[in-house]
Amino acid sequence: MATASVLHFMQKTAEDEALRQQLEALLGVGDGNISSEADLDPEEAAALKGERAPVVAEFATQNGYSFSAEELVTVVEAFAKHQAGEMSDAEFANLIGLSSSDTETVNEVSEVTNPLKRLTRYLSKTYLGIDV
Repeated sequence: MATASVLHFMQKTAEDEALRQQLEALLGVGDGNISSEADLDPEEAAALKGERAPVVAEFATQNGYSFSAEELVTVVEAFAKHQAGEMSDAEFANLIGLSSSDTETVNEVSEVTNPLKRLTRYLSKTYLGIDV
């Protein structure tokens, strides 16, 4: 799922300083950390939704994250709508690929061994505030 690839790339900007610095240089605004609604500032969001989207998508592909500029714009717009209260938690969870059964079956971090489930747990806590 390309949306998962976009989110994984965005998450990586919080963890990888070199990636964050390169993204900052590409965008020309912000600090390059686009890992969550709180970290994605309005200038970064505007750059990601504008003419920089194809450049960022190509950059992400070069770093192992395959998605289109349109998919990037969709996720960034969803962040903005969710943060503004225009999108419910359920709608946002659906967009990022979480279902209610996923959030119910994910155990404590130490018990989660599947990388997709770890990502699901991280995204649930980071974007939805759900402590699963």
